Amino acid sequence: QVQLVESGGGLVQAGGSLRLSCGASGRTFSNYIMGWFRQAPGKGREFVAAIVSTGRVTNYADSVKGRFDISRDNAQNTLYLQMNSLKPEDTAVYYCAADRSLILTERPTDYAYWGQGTQVTVSS
Repeated sequence: QVQLVESGGGLVQAGGSLRLSCGASGRTFSNYIMGWFRQAPGKGREFVAAIVSTGRVTNYADSVKGRFDISRDNAQNTLYLQMNSLKPEDTAVYYCAADRSLILTERPTDYAYWGQGTQVTVSS
């Protein structure tokens, strides 16, 4: 089992940037694919980005492609999400997730482990 803790959320103006972090503990971080998801009020959990265990392959939702960058530091057991050119529609609670799967997946149900979430609010 792996425990995940997100940090780095906050309030930012449209066009600004934030970097989210997700610290992992409990099992070998480098064995897990990792993903970022978000959930806005009244909406379902939405895929944002995912990264394979080595960090060599990534996948992004179309809505964030070119603005967000997912990365990981396996030596520090940490996952990152660099968010640039933020828009009000990016406002949501952001969650990191982990799974032992070998295949990148966008489905929340495919991830076994979740953090508690961090709020990102983008003002217009």
